[in-house]
Order: sequence, then structure tokens, then C-alpha cells
Amino acid sequence: MSLPQVGHLDPYFLELMEDIKSLLRYSFQTTNDFTIPVSGTGSAAMEACVCNLIEPGDVFLVGCNGYFGYRLVEMGKRYGAVTQAMVKPWGEVFSYEEVKAAVEKHKPAVLALIHAETSTGACQPFEGIGELCRKHNCLLIADCVTSISGVPLFLDKWGIDAAYAGTQKALSCPPGVAPLSFNKRAMQKLMSRKTAVANWYLDMRMIAAYLTEGGGGARSYHHTAPISMCYALREALEIVREEGLESRWRRHQQVAEGFWKELEAMGLELLVDHKHRLPTLTTIKVPAGVDPKQVTSYILSKYQIEIGNGLGELAGKCFRVGLMGVNARSDIVLTILAALRDALEQQGYQLKPKQKMRAAL
Repeated sequence: MSLPQVGHLDPYFLELMEDIKSLLRYSFQTTNDFTIPVSGTGSAAMEACVCNLIEPGDVFLVGCNGYFGYRLVEMGKRYGAVTQAMVKPWGEVFSYEEVKAAVEKHKPAVLALIHAETSTGACQPFEGIGELCRKHNCLLIADCVTSISGVPLFLDKWGIDAAYAGTQKALSCPPGVAPLSFNKRAMQKLMSRKTAVANWYLDMRMIAAYLTEGGGGARSYHHTAPISMCYALREALEIVREEGLESRWRRHQQVAEGFWKELEAMGLELLVDHKHRLPTLTTIKVPAGVDPKQVTSYILSKYQIEIGNGLGELAGKCFRVGLMGVNARSDIVLTILAALRDALEQQGYQLKPKQKMRAAL
């Protein structure tokens, strides 16, 4: 990020952007031509999906099993959608049968599911859902903020039409730009809109003219891209490429498995069933009699480690621990376990006798 600045229409920047787009396609496992970094954080890319692919009156079906499904519902309402929420308890996922029943009932123009729910640590299966959406002439959006490069993710194989992600999770890049990918079905809906995209800054038709060369024509100016953030994103994506996605996915899973075993050995309970548990984000139930804010404040002040508290319905009920990107390492796991043990003991919580932590090692 300390590299010298260039102009956002400089030929070098446009070359840099092509590198980023190619590397993002690898991380998303897609061949989508329109795969770009949005100038903004993950929520900007989320809103870009909604405002570009929803027209007033469209039925927008959203899977709500955590904090971020409800954010999509709110965005849909603001853009004039007829929003319908599929609701599950926080920490659970939707079965294929439940999604199929909701699609057949509501007949949505767009379905959105959270692949990696950051508030709960649950990973939503996508097998068969893309095919279902094609059968019912429905676009499929996936929230991949906490899954990209840390959890197996296949946009093309799963039939996902539009996806967005964040940089500050498993990509280990500062926040400020956000990956976004539209396939041909999504681009066709965008280009055939009867109404203008209600958000000028996130109008992907205009941004496509800026970041892609259509029909050999010159690129047009849209906004000033964040040059330093694009430098950072390219380097983060290069690190992903060098490690290799399969190796990276395996590392995240192995480190998380060790973490989970040690937490259970300490007598702590995890929120999400093992089958659907995110390796990048672990939710730990707060033991009875423990003040979670005191625990997280103690760990932050004494060890300079930030552990998240629960969001939404899980506020006061869970700790959220991210083991993502550069932090998905066994030494990080051991440090967190020691800090968490110390903080809980400070509140008089009696943990199980100390183990040798063989699993994490």
C-alpha cells in the first residue's frame, strides 16, 4: 500500500485491474468476465448486488438465519422489492428441500443466501440450488464475505449468478474494496432493466464501462478508484494463488478442527453443528454466569487480541473467534486458548483440568 500512486485512468492501473480480475476469478472459481473489486467494503458489494439485480416489484427471497440475511431484506425493501424471508434459528442452515419449497411458493425473481454467516459461524450448502433457480427463472446471489479463499467455494459449479465478498476476512487484506462477480444471467438481467439502477455510485452498467473494454471502445470515467487498496488486494490475491486454494482450504479446516477439539476439552460448547461449522469463524456459547463483554475486554487489554461478541439475537450469548488467512495457524490457536482460559478464570468460571493441547499442535 506504500507504493507510489498512479492515476485511476493510468495504463498501469488498468493493467493492475486486469491482474486483480483474473486473480478474483481464481478465488471465486469462476470464468465470469464481470468479476471486479467494488470501491467500498463488503456491504457496498452486497448493496451492489441488490440494487443492480432488483427492480421495483420484484419478489426477493432471502434466507435469514443470522444477522446478514436481515440486512439483505432491509436493502431489498429500500429498492422496492417485495421481500420474503425464509427464517431459521441462528446457527442453523437451510436444507435443499426448505429452499425448494420457498422458491415454489414465492416464485422469486432473485434468491439470496448467506454462504458464510459471519454472525453465527454457519456454512450454507449450495449443492442443487443453482439448478433449482434456473428451473424457476430465478437469479441466485451468494454472500461469500467470510468464505472466499478460506472455505471451498465454486461459483460456476454451484450455479451462483452473483456473489460478493469482503477483503478483511480470509483474504487478510485491509477493508476498502470488495470482490463482486456477475455471470451472464445476472448481466443479462442488469442490461435489460426497465428502470434505472437507483444507486448511481454502484450502478454496475456504468462501472462496467469504466473497468472493462466493451467492443474495443475506450473506457469511460466513473469514479476515482482507491489505488492503494487495489495494490493491497492484488498482493493478497497473489498470496492466495501462491499457496493454492485447495491447500489454503485444507489449512483453515485443520487449524479450526484443532481449535474446536481444545475448546470442547475445556468444557466449552459450540453453537453450530460440526457438519455446517465454518472453519473461518467459530461461535462459542457463553458459559452461565460469565459476562462476555468483560471477557473480551480483558483479552483485548491484556493480550491485545480482539474476540468478537455476539451480534443480533446472539448478543450476550456467544463469542465469535475468527481464524482467517494469516491467523489460521496453530500458534495463534494456542495463544487464543490461553488468553480465553485466563479471562474465564478471572470471572471464577471453573474450566476442565488443563489439557496438553495435542490436537491444536
